[in-house]
Amino acid sequence: METCVILRGTMSVIISMLRGVNVGGHNKIKMDELRAVYQSLGFRDAQTFIQSGNVVCRADKRDLAAVGARIEKGIERNFGFRPSVIVRTAPELREVIVRNPFAKRSGIDASRLLVAFLASSPAADALDKVLKIKCAPQELRVSGRELFIYFPNGMARPTLPMATVERTLKIASTGRNWNTVRKLLEMAEELEAAG
Repeated sequence: METCVILRGTMSVIISMLRGVNVGGHNKIKMDELRAVYQSLGFRDAQTFIQSGNVVCRADKRDLAAVGARIEKGIERNFGFRPSVIVRTAPELREVIVRNPFAKRSGIDASRLLVAFLASSPAADALDKVLKIKCAPQELRVSGRELFIYFPNGMARPTLPMATVERTLKIASTGRNWNTVRKLLEMAEELEAAG
């Protein structure tokens, strides 16, 4: 089931997250070049955060799936590869922060909490299969189009294979640690406040 969000008003703040950019020396993009691609596509006030392809910008009203596809095509045209692009609005990212199932638990290390953003809502049967994957000591929670995964021993050697999760869900995703999620929301809110 695809989620279609229509942006209202003239320009809305969106957050786009590219999958697999600047990882292990592959799919390299310099962030200043990425911002230039966004500007050429008609997005305004593009700002990047770290080297993994996080862009906060303003977009004309249109559905987010079309926005993501437009960005993917622009990147392919300019860099010769096409990463998946997951897009959320500022209110959607605020909601992700509110829905964090680990928020009230003491002792949670934010650098060990990953949010996997899904391109669309998962099918119920696929979600049931994912929730049955043995992943201890990691903990997996699902809320809407996000998976919240806590890695108590760090992310270096996880027992939860994200490739298996993605194959089971049959949905593209990209992960960001909790500190990055909070920073992206902070950037989006500053852009909203600037009008």
